[in-house]
Amino acid sequence: MGDVDGFYHIPQTAGARLGSQFSAGISTLEPGQSLSAAMGGSGKAQGKGLQVRVQGLDDTQEFYDLEAKAIGQMLLSAVFQRSNLIESDYFGLEFQNVQMNWVWPMNTLFRLSVKFFPPDPGQLQEEFTRYLFVLQLKRDLMENRLPCTENTAALLISHLIQSEIGDYDDTADREFLKQNKLLPIQDRLQEKIMDLHRKHLGQNPAESDFQILEIARKLEMYGVRFHPAADREGSKINLSVAHMGLQVFQGNTKINTFNWSKIRKLSFKRKRFLIKLHPEVHGPHQDTLEFTMASRDHCKVFWKKCVEHHSFFRLFDQQQPKAKAVFFSRGSSFRYRQALLSLTHLSCTTLDGAQIMYSLSERGSDVRFPTDKAYFIAKEILTTERTYLKDLEVITVWFRSAVIKENAMPEGLMNLLFSNIDPIYEFHRGFLKDIEQRLALWEGRSNAHVKGEYQRIGDVMLSNMCEFTSYLQKHDEVLTELEKATKRLKKLETVYKEFELQKVCYLPLNTFLLKPIQRLMHYKLILERLCKHYAPHHRDHSDCKEALKVVAEMAAQLQSSLIRLENFQKLTELQRDLIGIENLTAPGRQFIREGCLYKLTKKGLQQRMFFLFSDMLLYTSKGVTATNQFKVHGQLPLHGMLVEESENEWSVPHCFTIYAAQRTIVVAASSKVEMTKWIEDLNMAIDMAKKSREKSEIVLDPGSSDEVSLESEDDTHSSRSSLDKQTHHRANTTMHVCWHRNTSVSMSDRSLAVENQLSGYLLRKFKNSNGWQKLWVIFTNFCLFFYKTHQDDFPLASLPLLGYTVSTPAEADSIQKEYVFKLQFKSHVYFFRAESEYTFERWMEVIRSAASATGRLNLLVPREPLQVNGN
Repeated sequence: MGDVDGFYHIPQTAGARLGSQFSAGISTLEPGQSLSAAMGGSGKAQGKGLQVRVQGLDDTQEFYDLEAKAIGQMLLSAVFQRSNLIESDYFGLEFQNVQMNWVWPMNTLFRLSVKFFPPDPGQLQEEFTRYLFVLQLKRDLMENRLPCTENTAALLISHLIQSEIGDYDDTADREFLKQNKLLPIQDRLQEKIMDLHRKHLGQNPAESDFQILEIARKLEMYGVRFHPAADREGSKINLSVAHMGLQVFQGNTKINTFNWSKIRKLSFKRKRFLIKLHPEVHGPHQDTLEFTMASRDHCKVFWKKCVEHHSFFRLFDQQQPKAKAVFFSRGSSFRYRQALLSLTHLSCTTLDGAQIMYSLSERGSDVRFPTDKAYFIAKEILTTERTYLKDLEVITVWFRSAVIKENAMPEGLMNLLFSNIDPIYEFHRGFLKDIEQRLALWEGRSNAHVKGEYQRIGDVMLSNMCEFTSYLQKHDEVLTELEKATKRLKKLETVYKEFELQKVCYLPLNTFLLKPIQRLMHYKLILERLCKHYAPHHRDHSDCKEALKVVAEMAAQLQSSLIRLENFQKLTELQRDLIGIENLTAPGRQFIREGCLYKLTKKGLQQRMFFLFSDMLLYTSKGVTATNQFKVHGQLPLHGMLVEESENEWSVPHCFTIYAAQRTIVVAASSKVEMTKWIEDLNMAIDMAKKSREKSEIVLDPGSSDEVSLESEDDTHSSRSSLDKQTHHRANTTMHVCWHRNTSVSMSDRSLAVENQLSGYLLRKFKNSNGWQKLWVIFTNFCLFFYKTHQDDFPLASLPLLGYTVSTPAEADSIQKEYVFKLQFKSHVYFFRAESEYTFERWMEVIRSAASATGRLNLLVPREPLQVNGN
């Protein structure tokens, strides 16, 4: 037998199914029954014609008329066209006869199936595609090809029922489960399924589909298709092809993965499948793996799948200039190397979470790549809106659930909080859909045809901004009342603290309550960029200018409230994180700067954390207990304070002396720049304190005359407060980052960082790694937070940026890519790649705002009124 026999020849593409089992095809004919008899004679070739039957993922069957000598691609194209399937590269037709010969069958049913499982279903752009993927998972569950625990299986089925029949109803649920067999063990799990379905109230079909895909992708067997084989010792194993490499299973347990980057050569000899690894993986004498397949043809088919799967995920990407090519042995290798080259014409990879794949021969004129700067500005609205909506869910979904579960919040406060935040959340859900629809038109991914209208964003902003600004009037009251209740009610305080330790609450909780007003400021900055970009005669200019006017007027009204609330938020955060200070949120007190300085003591220079406020200076030391908190050692009032440089006097670099009413301390900064920042802010605060009519109400301890008496970490100073506040704290808060990186940050720096929040997909590479990893990245609070996709509820990791430098790669870095920026702190180096010049410049801009932290805005003086950009 040759490589491929007969006429059934669907060219394998990059989206080849991950090692599909050969028994996947099925026939509905009775033994001895012919296809023509089953179809009433309609299956016979009329002249040179042929009628083929195809079963969809929803189990419906349709017939397709083809010429007898038609190639398989014609049938495949006909199926896609009739189904109106846009993201078609994920799908294929499967069948197999007993002899394993690939021919046009006369008695076999074709099945439409998912042949390529992306590592992240979030890459699927069309709702219809996601629906078909859900049907494939439904089929896999029934055929026991998606092994999982009973609890997971019940949860998947509960979402399937929600998608099919809507909200829970006991009678309807039982009738549906009686008529539809979804699991082999369905009867045993029926009550658990129904109980889980009851929890999905209000979830629409699209949301149910998304939940199913999210649950399935976390399963180890997601997308896995087994190929029985044997290793060198003759032990029975299963092989599978996955996006990360070749996987080896014993039963359903994965025992090894051979990454594509480590594979140098694939080949087959009769029934043997050989993988040659780079010598550094297993050593020069253990670099060849050998497996025996069921037959020579089985071996060849699996080998081809490896070629196709590897070519899509590795060679097409071309993100590793030094990566070695894979060489294929035997005579057919040349044809497959040609296939690798042709793949570059079949696919395009974007960084917005999608891998959009088009065949130029079929859709050539439909492929368009927007290059207009306005498109990327609009896309920034989309990406940041996605993050902002997830931030609101921290309050509307997760925190609400926590306080309801413990009955920890008074009804009046519940009504105040959620009656204010819920309408904002619902508004932004609708606004996000509007933006997504407009971007889909812009990218040519929508079926709508509105000539010229899709390249506009100002009308969408204008129609929504008037409604949004009406929701922001009570935010001041909400934040204040929540803080008062937390102090007053022990149960609420406990729930509050425990909730802040959950992964989903990746920032201090009250930070999320500030997001709506901060989002208004973001809209203003984005609209200013759009107005500046558009020429006055552009059809979208007038709408953008009008939307900017609405937003700027409201921003001017709320600016003083935002400054006050950001200060209040910071004070409450410090109140929880510092041991030994009470009433830090006293009226009129303003936070100015926090950072690390070295204090001169009898033991020499000791690292201390300093906090400067409008009426006092605190210095603290870091505890060695599990709480990871800082303990206050001294409080110096600003009234009567004097600061002067004293490097010469003490022979210590970057040294200055602080003369307070009852104490004098000598401190040293880590650099000249840091010393200048501290002296400038101290002198400014001292000057403001002199002019203030209010007198400090802080009562100092007259006995604490020297640091030496307070050095012990088990000090009982303010013991009640210490015991009340035994809780873990994140290591990426600004105080901990300043401590570890010997730097400081001011309130003006924080304000600048808030204005420059950003999110979107980036490719990340470590200094010594070859591959790039696509991540959803959020910049906020001087940190980069990394997620797999924008739908994830909590980050995988975070990277605090204080102290980092940002630049473009040097020649020695050997980065042969456009739009790459480099982050470095000492020996820690990261490279990030953006998708366009605009997004590259935006990321550089916002990261510089955190990395350099050079803002000098005086927050103690009211800002000038906001002006509307007329351009």
